[in-house]
Amino acid sequence: MTRITVTVDGVSYSDDVEPRTLLVHYLRETLGKTGTVVGCDTSSCGACTVHLDGDSVKSCAVLAVQADGSSVTTIEGLAQDGVLHPMQQAFHENHGLQCGYCTPGMIMSACALLKDNPDPSDREIREGIEGNLCRCTGYQNIVKSISAAAKASSSTPAGVA
Repeated sequence: MTRITVTVDGVSYSDDVEPRTLLVHYLRETLGKTGTVVGCDTSSCGACTVHLDGDSVKSCAVLAVQADGSSVTTIEGLAQDGVLHPMQQAFHENHGLQCGYCTPGMIMSACALLKDNPDPSDREIREGIEGNLCRCTGYQNIVKSISAAAKASSSTPAGVA
């Protein structure tokens, strides 16, 4: 076992983990952050996307021990004081989900995209989320949601990242 200390959604945790434990399993099984979805365990689908020290990563491709000393933001960490994050709100208002399985990863990837490119074109949005698979929607309303969040963030000083 290896002792790690990680800050997840603003709370510090210290736990003993098996060195081979994936970050996605640590988040879900040890911390109860079940909004981070296990999709494929091969980093192909993007459902498990989180932010690690501000960067978008697929948590099924990161060992928990690699997150030692780092800060992780999950989908649960985006909403503040019961108020949806602007990206979550945009997905809700623009029907950017159907079954919802890919939604946490899509939202986390979209937030990272807007951090780097606050005013993306539809093509840039599609390229920015290309590592995230949706099996239900055809992506139209996902792109619409991300575009709406970008427009909303341009009118607020804090943005969506």
